[in-house]
Formats: sequence, structure tokens, C-alpha cells
Amino acid sequence: MKDIAIYGAGGLGREVACLLNIINEAGPQWRLIGFFDDGLPCGSRNEYGEILGGIDELNGWNGPMNVVMAIGSPKILDIVTKKITNPQIEFPNIIAPDVISYGNIYDKLGHGNIIGFGSVLSCNTRLGDFNIFNGFVTLGHDSVLGNCNVAMPGTRLSGELKVGDCNLFGANSFVHQGVRIGSGIHLGACSALLRRPKDGCTYLGVPALIMKF
Repeated sequence: MKDIAIYGAGGLGREVACLLNIINEAGPQWRLIGFFDDGLPCGSRNEYGEILGGIDELNGWNGPMNVVMAIGSPKILDIVTKKITNPQIEFPNIIAPDVISYGNIYDKLGHGNIIGFGSVLSCNTRLGDFNIFNGFVTLGHDSVLGNCNVAMPGTRLSGELKVGDCNLFGANSFVHQGVRIGSGIHLGACSALLRRPKDGCTYLGVPALIMKF
């Protein structure tokens, strides 16, 4: 078994701990040694393990370490991953046992991705690094995602999409086939995006329209 830590000790981090336990039921792979979290005191605990420190402790960690990034905000996920400079840290892809992939899933992924329960990746799809599919997410054929995109439960991403970095897709949201998405958009829960959005904007509704705050 390989040692692994989770960066982020909140709800998503605890879900990832459960996912690791279920992966281990099929065959021991991971030994969870604890969590890194900049917002909690070192030595405190949640129900799955101890807080080992924050970014400074991780960068100073002496020895090889696997880390899974469980941060639900794409912007913060991008910032934190870029601050990790320890060359001994590796970022494995964590994939639920029931994920369906049309083809070898490991040929589709960069590193540090989380693919949650019930998700489906169709043919000729590609993901970059540190994307999070938080359960029952579908990705249609010939779609390509960049880095640090977060899809909440039930997101449906249609085929032939081109998606950049740091986008958030709310629970049960939908993106129409062939839409081009840049970076930094937030698609609200249960919204349907039918045309190309503007970078850095929030979209809500059916069809999804830009929201100004």
C-alpha cells in the first residue's frame, strides 16, 4: 500500500477519504496518513484522520508522498496546486470503482484528477490536471477539459466540448454539445448552458444567462 494524504479536510476531503476506503475494499492500494489544510490547526482531527499541517508543512515534508487535492473551489484549487513545490509529491488520479470509461481511462487523464462514483467518460475524451468530477458526472464524446475544473454531482457535459481552466459546473447543470468554454465561469445548479459564455462570469437558468452582481 502507498501512503496518501488529502489536501482539504472539509466535506469534499472526507468524501475522498470514503472513496479511498472503498477503492481499498477491491484491493489494498492506499494508506491514508492524514490531511493537509491551511484553515485548521496542526494536530486536530476529523473522523478520518489527523491534520498534518498546511502548505508549508507539505512543502517541507521529508520523503515521498501521494496527495489528492480535495478543494471544491476551482480558483483556490489552482492557487494551492501552484504553491506546492516539494519535488517528492506525486498526484495520483483517484477513480471510483464503478466509473465507466469508453477505453482505457488512464489514457484520458493527466494527473491529480478525482472521478467520483457513477461517472461516465465517453470515447475520445481528455482531461488535464486536477479536475474533480464529484459523482454521477457524464462527459460526452470528443470533449477536452483543461485543468482545475470542478463538476458537482449530476453535471452533464455533452460531446465535442472544449473547456479551459478553473470552471465550476453546479449540481445537475448541463452544457450543450459543441459549446466552447474558456476559463473562470460559474454555471449555476440545474442551469443549461447552450452557447459560448464569457470568461469569468456566472450563468444561471434555462437557458443559462449571464448574471451581474
